[in-house]
Amino acid sequence: MTHDLPTDLLSTTHAAGLDFEAYVATDPKRAPDWRAIHERTTLTPSRRTLIEGFVRRLNVIVVSGTWCGDCVQQGPLLARIAEASDLIDLRWVDRDEQPELASRVRINGGDRVPVAVFMNEFFEPVSILGDRTLNRYRAIAARNLGPSCPLPNAPVADSELDDTLQDWLDEFERVQLLLRLSPRLRAHHGD
Repeated sequence: MTHDLPTDLLSTTHAAGLDFEAYVATDPKRAPDWRAIHERTTLTPSRRTLIEGFVRRLNVIVVSGTWCGDCVQQGPLLARIAEASDLIDLRWVDRDEQPELASRVRINGGDRVPVAVFMNEFFEPVSILGDRTLNRYRAIAARNLGPSCPLPNAPVADSELDDTLQDWLDEFERVQLLLRLSPRLRAHHGD
């Protein structure tokens, strides 16, 4: 997947983004669904320890839609991960309000959501993950029912939430290790 993501666009969009609670509050009708998943999501002590061990700043933009079932069922997981480290600055933007960024992170030719754009401290793109993690796709494929984008209040099993949380955590860890092992950033930080 090749994307043209200039750092000025990323830094400007990140600065305009909202934190999780502010983003969810933009849609009072759907906010309870987001908060319900958020409340169900917890980090095990080992997951929390992993995240607390991060040493490089991660700027993350999630291109989302409050109306999207996949966003409702995965977004709160991202929020929980970000809450565990002051080095993760996660911001939310509405896909339809950020057409320039949305058009640059299209997946399979479409404006899919959620899409997480992971950046280093200089807002240089490091990774993009969306619209569903592998375990999320596996669960949907196993059910093979319903619309391709579930309704925001569609039930989701705890095991599916946990597997999807692990997928997202794996990507955060992968990006953190990429940044930690980067010769350029190691020279910059003197470590």
